[in-house]
Amino acid sequence: MIKTLLDKNNNTAILLAGILAIVVGIGVARFAFTSLLPYMLEDFLTLSYAGVLASLNFAGYLAGAAFSIFIKDINTKVKYFRIGMVLSIVTTLVLALSTNEALWLVSRVIAGFGSAMVLIVGGAIVMVKLNFENKTKAMGIHFSGIGFSIVISEFISQYILRDSTWHEAWLALSIFAFVVTFYSLYILSFDKAIKKESVKHPLSKSIFSTYVILLILAYFTEGVGFVVQGTFLPDIINSLEGLEGYGNLGWLIVGISGIPSSILWMRWAHRFGSLNIIIVAMALQIIGILIPAFTTNMILNLLSGALYGSTFIGLVALFLNLGGLLAGKNPVVLMGAMTAAYGIGQVGAPLYSVALIDYFGNYNSTLYVTAFIVFIGILLLVYAKRIEPVKA
Repeated sequence: MIKTLLDKNNNTAILLAGILAIVVGIGVARFAFTSLLPYMLEDFLTLSYAGVLASLNFAGYLAGAAFSIFIKDINTKVKYFRIGMVLSIVTTLVLALSTNEALWLVSRVIAGFGSAMVLIVGGAIVMVKLNFENKTKAMGIHFSGIGFSIVISEFISQYILRDSTWHEAWLALSIFAFVVTFYSLYILSFDKAIKKESVKHPLSKSIFSTYVILLILAYFTEGVGFVVQGTFLPDIINSLEGLEGYGNLGWLIVGISGIPSSILWMRWAHRFGSLNIIIVAMALQIIGILIPAFTTNMILNLLSGALYGSTFIGLVALFLNLGGLLAGKNPVVLMGAMTAAYGIGQVGAPLYSVALIDYFGNYNSTLYVTAFIVFIGILLLVYAKRIEPVKA
């Protein structure tokens, strides 16, 4: 078993290394911030400052995603993947050892860039290394790492918080990330440089049909839908009467429900059509967004976390898979446009969220606006179905 897990060309080892990389680059460097936010709000952060930090983190991720489009060579991908892993650890350590606000701002931007290198570039390395004829299902397993990243970072944080502060929780997360990084860096590498001729396909502007533009705009609204709960969900639940202290349980449920989501949604998309399933997933996400605005029932608010976790990962996989199918032999520009739209939604959402929270004194208005924006995305997709009668 140990020999298998140390074999760079073994599929199980490759998938494990990929999942652990996501735990470091997304769980520790990104989602742990959401988990620890209620505790940091008690004695250090203001909600407005937290919103700015979240927005800058997504701006860094957007920059990294755009940058990754231009990394063609697989050997260069390995280099930037390693840089991303190191940045994820160092920027987490900054949060453990410092309370300098300027340093936190810079670290969140750099952490976002590192997360993009791990998720996007690391995902490309995993896909190249896997020895399957059809890699779609295997990549679904790889991206289940996003759900695992929430669960593992949440368990570590809560274990440390029983006897210590959020400072020590960040430190423990940094040490954990440092240890597991060695395995991912070892497995997700090549014994010798790979020589591969790059095939260039001419770019056709016809790819940006009305249908595709509607898809891009809908993905922007999903970027908004992802961020609000992805940044504030534990605090949203804690702010409800009678649910103080349940926020982190809700966040744990997000991670657990997210683990199988991309695999299941992709299977349903294959059976019922991608666009139909995207609309269903976005509708469920809207229900999850609105639940805390209408009820303080504990079960329903935990269901809100389950609906969020089971949709946001799947929707990324569904949108990008559909974009790849539509792009044919030249997916880079279309993927870049979709990622940029999603990223703009991510950057803007925390800013309007904290402005509305400051003005109204609760999360309700933010939840209403977010749900409405995602609903607009559904309307765009319904219209897209009418003008492009293809099974996609």
